[in-house]
Amino acid sequence: MKRVAIQGGLGAYHGIAAENFFEEEVEIVPCATFKDIFTGIKKDPNLIGIMAIENTIAGSLLGNYDLLKNSKLPIAGEYKQRISHCLAVLPGQTIHDVKEVISHPIALMQCVEFLETLPGVKVVEHEDTALAARDIAQKQLSGVAAICSERAAEIYGLEILARGIETNKHNFTRFLIFGNRWIVDEVQKDEVINKSSIVFTVAHTEGSLSQVLSVLSFYHISLTKIQSLPIIGREWEYQFYVDVKFDDYARYQQALNAIRPLSSDLKILGDYPEGRQSEL
Repeated sequence: MKRVAIQGGLGAYHGIAAENFFEEEVEIVPCATFKDIFTGIKKDPNLIGIMAIENTIAGSLLGNYDLLKNSKLPIAGEYKQRISHCLAVLPGQTIHDVKEVISHPIALMQCVEFLETLPGVKVVEHEDTALAARDIAQKQLSGVAAICSERAAEIYGLEILARGIETNKHNFTRFLIFGNRWIVDEVQKDEVINKSSIVFTVAHTEGSLSQVLSVLSFYHISLTKIQSLPIIGREWEYQFYVDVKFDDYARYQQALNAIRPLSSDLKILGDYPEGRQSEL
């Protein structure tokens, strides 16, 4: 059985995405922080990591880009998980008993319209959706509800008061799967590689970025995402994280060779198959 390290507890969306990506039961290794995932892989080289990188509502998780780059662990694949939240409480409680709602801040933001239907209820940020559900169960917190996955509510024996409470039903999180090279080779066996994530910097001069993008266009490389992050210690200079798609791997390699003279610190974070997306 594959062992997959996630940020959060059992029932977290990271774990659900891992099961959907591998299409089998996996052993989930909970970690307190995203950084702890990488620490876990250092201790156990056969461990697989999965990490959220962007959400269709909340945007990019900027710190995770640098974690991935600095780890030098290649990306093996991606999965786009539909995020559907529920409101869960101790058994026997009703919506009228709820005086406080706890969850991860992003989950709270995604359910703001539902929360507005609960006047006078205190909203409290928590480190994780699943761990919020666990805390309610373990500490027997009456009057407190968690916003979490249905899976988390089931695992911790909570009663679901409302389902699908997220404001936007097109709520997806993109997860990246990564690990040591032999893990990547196993995951990608017999798969078609048609996507890549790269990072680079360009000179702080007019038109430097557009030159790189023009070259990618010339080689028919589709740009699916570009994210700029400041370079610490170099004021007003940025590194660019770019996701590209292609249908010809050799042409993609030619494009990389063509942009190397126009950029610096070019790194390939991973070549991998474009990920599947769970249903609405």
